[in-house]
Amino acid sequence: MRSIVWFRRDLRLRDHPALAAAAARGPVLGLFVVDPALAAPVGPTRGWYLSEALASLDAAIGHHLVIRVGDPAEILVAVAREVGAAAVYVTGETTPRGRARDTAVAAALARAGIAWRPLSTPYVVDPGTLRQRSGRPYRVFGAYARAWADRAASTPGPLETPPVTWVVADGSAPAALRDVVGTRRPAHLAGLPAAPAPARPPAGEDAALATLLAFVGRADGYGATRDQLGRDATSRLSPHLHVGALHPRTVLAALDTAGQVAPEFRRQLVWREFYADVLWHDPHSAWHDLRGTGAPEPDRDDAARERFGHWARGDTGLALVDAGMRQLLTEGWMPNRARLVCASFLVKHLHLDWRWGASWFLWRLVDGDVASNQHGWQWVAGTGTDAAPYHRVFNPERQAERFDPEGAYARRHLPERYGPGALVPPAMVDLAVERREALARAALARGAR
Repeated sequence: MRSIVWFRRDLRLRDHPALAAAAARGPVLGLFVVDPALAAPVGPTRGWYLSEALASLDAAIGHHLVIRVGDPAEILVAVAREVGAAAVYVTGETTPRGRARDTAVAAALARAGIAWRPLSTPYVVDPGTLRQRSGRPYRVFGAYARAWADRAASTPGPLETPPVTWVVADGSAPAALRDVVGTRRPAHLAGLPAAPAPARPPAGEDAALATLLAFVGRADGYGATRDQLGRDATSRLSPHLHVGALHPRTVLAALDTAGQVAPEFRRQLVWREFYADVLWHDPHSAWHDLRGTGAPEPDRDDAARERFGHWARGDTGLALVDAGMRQLLTEGWMPNRARLVCASFLVKHLHLDWRWGASWFLWRLVDGDVASNQHGWQWVAGTGTDAAPYHRVFNPERQAERFDPEGAYARRHLPERYGPGALVPPAMVDLAVERREALARAALARGAR
């Protein structure tokens, strides 16, 4: 019997449980739906990268991928009737908006007598499945990581690419996504760079597997080098994981096969799954503080907007901060260490709302993942799951001394500030003064005198 595989955050053929199940049933129609409600807030870099990943998937299935634009509930029912499909197979969604969309689609399909078959998720351990003995969700990473390891040890390995008979149908619209993304931009981002990052990474399953293979060869040194910004020693897998050109099961299996332990890298994968689990249980935490800290309200006046603009453009006068923000503009990506330093500077030295920074990151990042991005920002702001106090403040100059001691990272992304006759702009704030201000605000909020 014919089935539809509705591709979403799973743009690959290998290790795809939903595709394998549908292919075992009979011919398959591959479908991608451009939902304007979800695509409009997507930044241009992520939109272009997703388009490239879709083009790669389309080529891999003989250019039979059908792309349609509109309400997924209406489109899935219409396409199923058009091709005589009895079931729709999907990789389960975990984000708040995605889950709400899937509830509506499943109801529409049920009314039409079409089966809804969600299988697996973009994670090794499905969000929402691990709980403490009390039944409560985990809020401490260490405890979650131990439970995750126990569950992951019994998780089946990745599936091979199944043989598929693809159904041919009309409706491909390769440029549709690019026409829709970026049409609903947050107001506080007005006046900031809007073009896609010019140096985007390669997209698609083949590129993902090549990136994985290259990383496996140096994974043993990851823990010692990942924060050394001048060495560019991170895995570069996050964009591929985000669009699902690669599943984390495949990553772990590749490391195991090569005899690579890479515990620090595994830890980063678990952080990704932990944040997805937190968002599953607390959907409001996408844009609201997970926990109250009593911290004062951040600045939101005209002066705050001006400070935000300097930060977003990489024009603060702090080399490490500006290098990270310039890399974000040119590549749509930056290493986690740079993300932490740039985020801390915005929240603690400029006293601005973490949501402003989180929205700019989502707008510019090629790997902009709601769960990881938002909860990473809350970790810095002290409003999330982390047990560290609000007064943790990263000093960007000391961070540069530690993680970019020779200035290689700064030179790479700020070449105009180095060399004969170069002008180095002054720092826009006094770090010591603003650190004391951040601590004073925190103390006031706690009722200290």
